[in-house]
Amino acid sequence: MISKSGLGFDNEKYLKQQTAAIYERVKKYDNKLYIEFGGKLIYDYHAARVLPGYDPSVKMWLLQEFKDQVEVIICVYAGDIESRKMRADFGITYDAEVLKLIDDLTERDIKTAGVVITRFDSQPSAVQFKNRLKRRGIVVYTHRASKGYPIDVDTIVSKSGYGANTYIETERPIVVVTGPGPGSGKLATCLSQLYHDHQQGIRSGYSKFETFPVWNLPLKHPVNVAYEAATSDLGDVNLIDHFHLEAYDEKTVNYNRDLDAFPLLSRILARITNEPSMYRSPTDMGVNRVGFGIIDDEAVKEASIKEIIRRFFRYSCDYAMGNAERETVERVELLMDELGIKPGDRAVVDFARKASQAAEKKGKGVDGAFCGAALELKDGTIVTGKNFPLLHSSSSVVLNAAKVLAGIPDQIDLLPPNLIQSLGYLKKDVLNGKKIGLDLEETLITLAISSASNPAAAAAMEKLKALQGCEAHLSHIPTPGDEAGFRKLGVNLTSDPLFSSKCLFED
Repeated sequence: MISKSGLGFDNEKYLKQQTAAIYERVKKYDNKLYIEFGGKLIYDYHAARVLPGYDPSVKMWLLQEFKDQVEVIICVYAGDIESRKMRADFGITYDAEVLKLIDDLTERDIKTAGVVITRFDSQPSAVQFKNRLKRRGIVVYTHRASKGYPIDVDTIVSKSGYGANTYIETERPIVVVTGPGPGSGKLATCLSQLYHDHQQGIRSGYSKFETFPVWNLPLKHPVNVAYEAATSDLGDVNLIDHFHLEAYDEKTVNYNRDLDAFPLLSRILARITNEPSMYRSPTDMGVNRVGFGIIDDEAVKEASIKEIIRRFFRYSCDYAMGNAERETVERVELLMDELGIKPGDRAVVDFARKASQAAEKKGKGVDGAFCGAALELKDGTIVTGKNFPLLHSSSSVVLNAAKVLAGIPDQIDLLPPNLIQSLGYLKKDVLNGKKIGLDLEETLITLAISSASNPAAAAAMEKLKALQGCEAHLSHIPTPGDEAGFRKLGVNLTSDPLFSSKCLFED
């Protein structure tokens, strides 16, 4: 069953609208419709955070509505494989995300037509990935960069342009073209397919499914501002679709890249089909109906504001680690100023900082650092934790939260001290590590071991599931084990852009 929390978004209402919109668009073409799916096809946690009640996998449920009529093409940019680009919400590379997506589609009995490695230029990692897929029985195509793109339309729409790409064989009337992230080559793949189809006399069409920005919400609605914050590293800016305004005298919202690309895209589509484009605006191209699923605008606004603050902390940490530019952080700061919100509006922030100060006053830290953490439970209760010589603050706050949920007195130990000491000995003296404190992932495993003989630990472990969707903040940048632990628990984590130690290399 699809979850329906009623907080701000109704999945069933959305599915009904979305299914009808896609059917209506399919009817306009005799043979085949290629739908470019932007954003996350499955596990869209950004959408779930800004639209409380939205099922992160609702797009997959949508595909199952068309299961016998749909197949999926997965695109991945060769350069992203080569650079080992990461999908942050899962902590996995884009090529690993492709494998995961194929498994997710197969599990739901949705057909995969193949994987396309785009802008392929025999990059070693891309070649290795292609071979890996082929040896597992996956159909793989490679497309070079489109010759003449983006200026020379005559070359783009020719045998040496799109015609040089291998045609992807598909059998069903709806072809979803998706990828692990932006820049995967989805649009070029759709247009290449259209070119080959029309060369064969097949009247196929193109449409776009982009969840954000939401075209029928105001330009400065927090949901749309949250999209700008989320794509601050890409420099995306929401704008009024002036093409749509001129054509229909109706204000709709789109983003700069789609608006900039529209004139060229219209020319390419007209050249491929030998007839004027049926689309008069980027909004016309879209089939997204997510805005019609919103049932509580105030709840959605509140959730979106929280997401903007999360993005501020995330990009601030990325900047501190050298993974983002200062301009990226400044863009989010400007968005926050426009809405009159501050980082401290996130309730857990001050609590985590105070816990860090308390750890420092006591003079007991882990691996020479003094760190604090705070976690807000679903009922608004805020639990704090600080680090100890053998335990990270992330570990402390999760154990404390589990105790609160299970009604376990604070003085009862969930982890036997001798067990923690043994693990510290293993890490430092046996495995020659510099860090002896248990991170969150290690702590969760230790809790599971303890639960076999400790009823309190068993009760606490059962309550960990209740932490999904909770908010947390750390006074420092989390270690990989802390970050992975929170991610697996489904906790929305932020942190101050401060390092927990002066060491440049973390073992």
